[in-house]
Amino acid sequence: MKIGLLTGGGDCPGLNAVIRAVVRKGTNHYGDSFIGFLEGWRGVLENKTMTLDLATVNGILPIGGTILRTSRTNATKQPDGLARIEATFKKNGLDALIAIGGDDTLGVAKKLNDAGVRVVGCPKTIDNDLAGTDFTFGFDTAVGIATECIDRLHTTAESHNRVIVVEVMGRDAGWIAMYAGIAGSADVILIPERPIDIDAVCSTIRKQHEAEKLYSIVVVAEGAKVAAGKSGETNVLAAGGVDEFGHARLGGIGNLLASEIEKRTGYETRSAILGHIQRGGTPSAFDRVLGTRYGLGAIDLVHEGKFGQMVSLKGNKITSIPLAEAVASNRRVDQDLMSVAEGVLDKPAGK
Repeated sequence: MKIGLLTGGGDCPGLNAVIRAVVRKGTNHYGDSFIGFLEGWRGVLENKTMTLDLATVNGILPIGGTILRTSRTNATKQPDGLARIEATFKKNGLDALIAIGGDDTLGVAKKLNDAGVRVVGCPKTIDNDLAGTDFTFGFDTAVGIATECIDRLHTTAESHNRVIVVEVMGRDAGWIAMYAGIAGSADVILIPERPIDIDAVCSTIRKQHEAEKLYSIVVVAEGAKVAAGKSGETNVLAAGGVDEFGHARLGGIGNLLASEIEKRTGYETRSAILGHIQRGGTPSAFDRVLGTRYGLGAIDLVHEGKFGQMVSLKGNKITSIPLAEAVASNRRVDQDLMSVAEGVLDKPAGK
């Protein structure tokens, strides 16, 4: 078979592990040939390709990012987008496509599959919020980076009797904040699943100081919402408008919280926004293995004729679910994990 690959959405540690596994098993076990589309769905629309073979993928396993590059292009936003993709398929003589991405990328893949194009999905998001799979590659790396940063900030916070607010990634779900916050011994963890009650946050910090722990670490997900009384909840937005999938650019909740905490408590407060450092660099061993397993699972789905499916992890087993199920909703932090945090924190800092 001749198979296309693409990586869409944000870059993520472990993408190259998936590409390598697909190409190696497809070539060595099935006799397939591959082309990679450059820059996500943009490459399919514009027929921008590169050859993927054993030589191309040699040595890419420990490298972060993606050799195929990526973009947040929404092919379905263009009136003739799906037709252009189908034309690209025919021009390249493709038998199938493996789309590696999050809910936006896989949402386009589902529409293509509904239109008769043979597509298999592979989940990718460092936020770990894609439905139907227990873990996505890149998440473990991001948590490791965030935890190391929190560990380092403890010494500065303690030396200066400061409160430090650490803003981590997490648009719709607080998995990174929760895991890194627990692992990094944060005093307050704030996630999108619960609106932030700033008064409760300040109360927790005051209790810390009154108990002679003269510093505090607050971890907040970028998508955490501030409780705004009768007006409901609101995100803190950065400049830059929205992307092609309609997502506003988030950022700044850490700065807002730091300002409010210092104003309300009188304690010197600083913010640290980790940003893209969380998704860059070498993937962890866990993400290299998980990405490899996903890649092997994806090429197997192609040869089993299970199109319209996304490879997924359930427990410790690789399986698959329909793309429609994978993109139907986001996977939020569950109460069990919240209870873990609440067991070691002074109290939940939210409503």
